[in-house]
Amino acid sequence: MAKTKTAFFCQNCGTQYAKWVGQCSACKEWNTVVEEVVQKEDKSGWKTVSNTSKKIAKPLRIQEISTEKELRLNVHDLEFNRVLGGGLVPGSLVLIGGEPGIGKSTLLLQIALKLPYKTLYVSGEESQKQIKMRADRIHPNSESCFILTETKTQNIFQQIEAIEPDIVVIDSIQTLHSDYIESAAGSISQIRECTSELIKFAKETNTPVILIGHITKDGSIAGPKILEHMVDTVLQFEGDRNYVYRILRALKNRFGSTAELGIYEMQGNGLREVNNPSEILISKNDDRLSGTAIASTVEGMRPLLIEIQALVSTAVYGTPQRSATGYNAKRLNMLLAVLEKRAGFKLGAKDVFLNITGGISVDDPAIDLAVIAAILSSNADIPIEKGVCFAAEVGLAGEIRPVQRVEQRILEAEKLGFDSIYVSKRNKIGLKNTKIEVHLVSKIEDVVSGLFG
Repeated sequence: MAKTKTAFFCQNCGTQYAKWVGQCSACKEWNTVVEEVVQKEDKSGWKTVSNTSKKIAKPLRIQEISTEKELRLNVHDLEFNRVLGGGLVPGSLVLIGGEPGIGKSTLLLQIALKLPYKTLYVSGEESQKQIKMRADRIHPNSESCFILTETKTQNIFQQIEAIEPDIVVIDSIQTLHSDYIESAAGSISQIRECTSELIKFAKETNTPVILIGHITKDGSIAGPKILEHMVDTVLQFEGDRNYVYRILRALKNRFGSTAELGIYEMQGNGLREVNNPSEILISKNDDRLSGTAIASTVEGMRPLLIEIQALVSTAVYGTPQRSATGYNAKRLNMLLAVLEKRAGFKLGAKDVFLNITGGISVDDPAIDLAVIAAILSSNADIPIEKGVCFAAEVGLAGEIRPVQRVEQRILEAEKLGFDSIYVSKRNKIGLKNTKIEVHLVSKIEDVVSGLFG
């Protein structure tokens, strides 16, 4: 009979203890340490029989190692391909997390239905009929997608050996359980064991596996932190459920950049790829309104034009309010102090509200100048001319500082039909034959005189 062993794990961070403790020493949470039963057995890997034909790895000289670019599987989704770095790498494990109801299952089911490869979609949360009803709305004519509702990893691997899929999707890793571990599904040891079995399967068969992971209340992937270290790529699917737009970004990627992001629009028949994000972030209102400015920002490798709205009004109560949505409130206070001290605008007794439209959050310092322009426009109640955008950082001395990749920002503004853009005089710009007028400024006063006369 196999020897049974118990261990204590923190359900918040995954730290293991030899005995029960009230507070986890790693994450400082109380009453999160629970006992789990771990049964040690001789395991034969992901297959039912041992793989004796597998070659033993041998060391190679670094000059002998091939540096040819690895082949990738095209998932026929431009945004997903961009975030992955060009497609799925065979034998890789991709973990995608996000808020409940944000659209993780819809995204992966949509990809599985459109793929020309044989795909196995394993669901431990929904029945086959539920998935079929959703598939009929997205892409009803798929012939290469197989649906399996199962949570036991040994049964899943039996079906994988029978079907031999090219891609496996698991929804979700927290619902799986293995016979080698006696604790409940979703526990620390179960998540770690099931992921280890899937990694061994992926590496031995060169089959990519995509996992859906639940997240905790603070937004991190549920389960042990080692889960994110074990997989090759960690993606975050985020957005506000009050908006129809979703952002897919890479938090970790062993085969590509983590600077890319993909944008989707949630519709009744699935998620639509948004190839031009500026179309959803800039309102189509033709009326000239004060307090609105357009900023040219860069998310990853992609330039975006976003709309910034500001409202400045006399404070009704004693302490003026400072509120920012989608922007760092501390940076807003810093910019207001710069306007007060360096430019002479008396905003200390006024309420200031700032909003970035589209429900996105931006931390690019290049939108500082657009924030200041929107605040001054609302304060004077004078609208900014249509076709003007901004791309510059503002320093504590009131100077306009240069930003990176300014030429890419200028070309994006020109492509979207803008007439002029304000950038720092210290930026080195080598563009020629551009139709857009580039205003080079060094101080806030130069911007104010150019906008409001």
